[in-house]
Amino acid sequence: MLQKEKPDDYVIATGISHSVQELIEIAFGRVGLDWQKYVHRDPALLRPAEVAHLLGDASKARTELGWTPAVKFKELIEMMVDADLERLASSRGTARAAIR
Repeated sequence: MLQKEKPDDYVIATGISHSVQELIEIAFGRVGLDWQKYVHRDPALLRPAEVAHLLGDASKARTELGWTPAVKFKELIEMMVDADLERLASSRGTARAAIR
């Protein structure tokens, strides 16, 4: 994408639809928590014109760049949670070192 002669916009997506609930289940599951104990839906905050189904089309990236997704959705969410946990552990260690 960055090595193309002319800049352009590309959609990077798997072409597989996932719900916010799936994301939450994976993220909370990664740290051994039951998401239903922590996440509450407030119907008052739902948008009336919410699109029911969204799906990314990465055909341009596939055609022009030869790009295909190498990481599955579950793996990506787990990688994100792991990175947050590492960052949290690192910041706690830094804070402890500064106190000493």
